[in-house]
Amino acid sequence: MSLTRFGISLEKDLLLKFDKLCDELKYVNRSEAIRDLIRDRLVKKEWASAGAKVTAVITLVYDHHKRQLVDNLTCLQHHHEADILASQHIHLDHINCLEVIVARGSVKDVADLATRLRSAKGVKHGELVMTTAGRDL
Repeated sequence: MSLTRFGISLEKDLLLKFDKLCDELKYVNRSEAIRDLIRDRLVKKEWASAGAKVTAVITLVYDHHKRQLVDNLTCLQHHHEADILASQHIHLDHINCLEVIVARGSVKDVADLATRLRSAKGVKHGELVMTTAGRDL
C-alpha cells in the first residue's frame, strides 16, 4: 500500500480541538485519526446502499428471573437463526445476565433483530454495533 500526502486547511480552533481529541484517543498522529474518520464515513455510506451486508454485535443486559424473558429471547434468536453467527451468555451477578450475539445480514434485518431483542419485556439495556468486512476500505 502506497501513501499519498495531501494538505488540508482548518480554522485554528477546530485544529486545536482535533489535536485534543487525538491526544484523548491516543492516536500516534493526525494521519491515523483522519484515516479512521474517513473509514468510518465510508463504512456508514456502504450501509446506505441497497442490500448492504453488515456484521453486528448485539448486547443485552437482563434479569434472568424475569418471567418468560429467557424463553422469549431464545425464541427470537431461533427465528433469526440464519442471521445469528454466535451468542454467549455471561452471568454478571445472581440476577443479571449479559448476552452477546454476533449477527450478519442486511442492515435492515440486523437492526430489526436488535430492536426486537432490546424491546423484549425485561431487557434492561441493549446496544447494537454494526461494522463491515472492510473489503473495499
